[in-house]
Parts: sequence; structure tokens; C-alpha cells
Amino acid sequence: MTERISCLIADDQAMVREGFGALLAAQPGITVAALAADGAEAVTLARRTRPDVVLMDVRMPVLDGLAATRELLQASRGEPAPRVLMLTTFDLDEYVYEALRAGASGFLLKDAPAAELVHAVRVVAAGDALLAPSVTRRLIEDFASRPRPGSQRQHDMRAAALLTPREAEVLTLIARGMSNAEISASLVIAEQTTKTHVGRILMKLGLRDRAQAVVFAYESGLVTPGE
Repeated sequence: MTERISCLIADDQAMVREGFGALLAAQPGITVAALAADGAEAVTLARRTRPDVVLMDVRMPVLDGLAATRELLQASRGEPAPRVLMLTTFDLDEYVYEALRAGASGFLLKDAPAAELVHAVRVVAAGDALLAPSVTRRLIEDFASRPRPGSQRQHDMRAAALLTPREAEVLTLIARGMSNAEISASLVIAEQTTKTHVGRILMKLGLRDRAQAVVFAYESGLVTPGE
């Protein structure tokens, strides 16, 4: 990316948010727009500073990270919405399941190496979902295996029927954590063709990004957890 990535960090622990802020501010091409001590402050500051990426702690006072994410993404209709990267202390945090459905683009453990945090910000800012860490795949498969209301599953199945066979194939590979380059190599097609397929999939299904595409693939039954 040639443009600078603007970030907002929301965490109720001062040492965490200031430490992450100092780390990111020292990276080329990244600026820190604001620091927030709770979810409500994160929403207020995000509306004021319009960051590209919000690093959102899951557990915070006043307004937790899940509620703040919903409020941010719902309130941004008609305007570019920030990408939300959830931060959690636990590798199986109950909130994370709902965070994906709320539109979060990825999540990361707070004790991840510094380089991984910087990489995560860049990946999410570029419009991709953060699906690389093993914890992400485990979480997605775990929540996707939970029973869903029959009406919702039927709705998802009807939506999936709108996809062409090739688009369904690409979506399956996205759900398995493959990047565009890996999908292109697997299907022996140009990477630009893969990008076109991904864009059409998101448009047809009304999804924000690859994270929601993974959720949809599991919940519609297109992909079976653990396969």
C-alpha cells in the first residue's frame, strides 16, 4: 500500500494500548490516529478520526468490543467503514464468534509477536481477512459447527445457489484459509481472475470481506468444519 494506514487502538489497559501505539507508530506507512480506553470512546474517536483499522479489545468497560464493533459498522452505512481487528487474551474467547458475524475482519491474540501484529494491521487494511494464525481457523471451525436456526441456514443455502460453480469453488478455498495467490495456483487461473471472482462472491452474497465469506461458507454448509 502506498498510502499511510491510520489506526485506532482501543484497550482498557493503558500499558497495552500505549505499547501497541508506540509499536505501530514506529512502523513505516502506519500512523496512530487515537487511543481509546473503552468501547464507547472507541466509537466516538473513530467517527472523529476515521481510521482505516481499529484494533479492538474484546473485553472493555462501558461498551465491550463486540458492541462497539457493531455500532461502528452499522453506523458507517454510506461511508467507508474501518476494518476491525479484534484483540483477545484467550484463544477461544466466546465473544470472537459473534465478532465475526458483527463484521470484524480478523482477530489476534494479545501475546502475538510484534511482527505478527504489524502484519495483521497491514493485511486487514488491504481488505483481506486475517486468517493465517492457527487460532483463527480453529475458532471459525468451532463456532461454525454449532447449530444454526433452520431458517437462517435455508436463507444461506438459497444465497449460495446464486454463485456459479467456479465462484462456489473459490469460496470453498477461501474458507480453507487460502490467499488469492494460493487459490490461483490451485485452480490454475490468473490471480486477477481470482480477485474478480472474490469480488463477485462478496457482492452477490452481500458480504463485507473475506472473514464474513468464511463464516458464510461454513454456515451455509458449503464447507464442513474439520474437512
